[in-house]
Amino acid sequence: MKKLCSMLVMIVLITALVGCGESADKKVDSSAADEGKITIWAWDPNFNIAIMEQAKEIYLKDNPKVEIEIVDYAKGDLEQKLHTNLASGTTEGLPDIVLIEDYNAQKYLQSYPGSFEDLTGKLKHSDFAPYKVGLMTLDEKVYGVPFDSGATGFYYRTDYLEQAGYSAADLENITWDQYIEIGKNVLDKTGKHMLALDANDGGLMRVMMNSAGSWYFDESGKLNVANNKAIQESARIYKELFDSGIAKPTSGWGEWVGALNTGDVASVTTGVWITGSVKAEASQSGLWAVAPTPRLDLPGAVNASNLGGSSWYVLSSSKSTKTAVDFLNTIYGSNVDFYQDILVNRGAVGSYIPSQSGSAYTKEDEYFGGQKVYSDFSEWMQKIPSISYGLYTYEADAAIFGVMPEIYNGGSIEEALKKAEEQVKSQMQ
Repeated sequence: MKKLCSMLVMIVLITALVGCGESADKKVDSSAADEGKITIWAWDPNFNIAIMEQAKEIYLKDNPKVEIEIVDYAKGDLEQKLHTNLASGTTEGLPDIVLIEDYNAQKYLQSYPGSFEDLTGKLKHSDFAPYKVGLMTLDEKVYGVPFDSGATGFYYRTDYLEQAGYSAADLENITWDQYIEIGKNVLDKTGKHMLALDANDGGLMRVMMNSAGSWYFDESGKLNVANNKAIQESARIYKELFDSGIAKPTSGWGEWVGALNTGDVASVTTGVWITGSVKAEASQSGLWAVAPTPRLDLPGAVNASNLGGSSWYVLSSSKSTKTAVDFLNTIYGSNVDFYQDILVNRGAVGSYIPSQSGSAYTKEDEYFGGQKVYSDFSEWMQKIPSISYGLYTYEADAAIFGVMPEIYNGGSIEEALKKAEEQVKSQMQ
């Protein structure tokens, strides 16, 4: 609890304080003094901020009278500040454009109706990956500008897999059960674990669920945990990964990435954003390749999925709405060269489809044995099932991984997931 409850208590207290000191309907937008200035909030100086700085530089060449201020927050601080301002009803201090993680998009849109600009018809959303557009759509209106993709892939060490007797063709479009059998042979023939895995991290489970077109909530937003076949199957796979001995237990990002770079594990299945971390170990150049994501053995499951990703939103309180929308449309909604540059310089795979036929996307990558990895990711991205993340992804994530130790110890998957579902229900009330 009780992160959500704590947040709500905080919001109530701040709302009360605002009510005492300032009228909630007093609209003071200090972030945009006129139509010529826009303020942008984002996180991650090496990725989102750096890319937005590049977008700013391009836009200002043709629009020199516009002023753009980019504010770098820690992700948690940005989310708390945005929630606090929107819940209190005051727009003072809000930016004109804000970056929102895709998992949280519907929470903002449904919790604060009218706070975000309806961008339907203001840019060509059909040019973006459909699953990204679906995440920012509410009541048939589209509220955001899709940004980076978390399209996933099955990165593997070609030398270890070949030593175990597998070719690239053997790794195409496999199930997770096949992956486990391959992992057992890799462990037997090479002594290497097949993957590194934190027993308390839900990232891989979200990859599995998404590939089956399922989530913790159904399309109507109703909680769907206890009887969710995709979650049940994912929990079974998690247990089998550890029971089989092919998973190297790790804790935290550093150990997880370290297992890749030291050569301790033969593969990793995650978002395309891991590419830079994999390539950070120069001595392994030419020893990696990427195959489609393994799928659950369920009807309708596909060998494509997503993990993470974020998008840009314009606040309705902005006094520079036209400028903000024009900026996003000009750069993120139509500039193919921009997407080529951020792919090469930042490893960012955007979800703007017209950019994905450019030379940067079709270039052979020697680190991956000459594979055109970004061309492959672009193809897989368009196969990712479009789902609704609902409002409480992280709360459900935490509840399920609170009961996973029962499953690891041989307890009933169904009974454990019932407990998790009851916990999430209590947080939603």
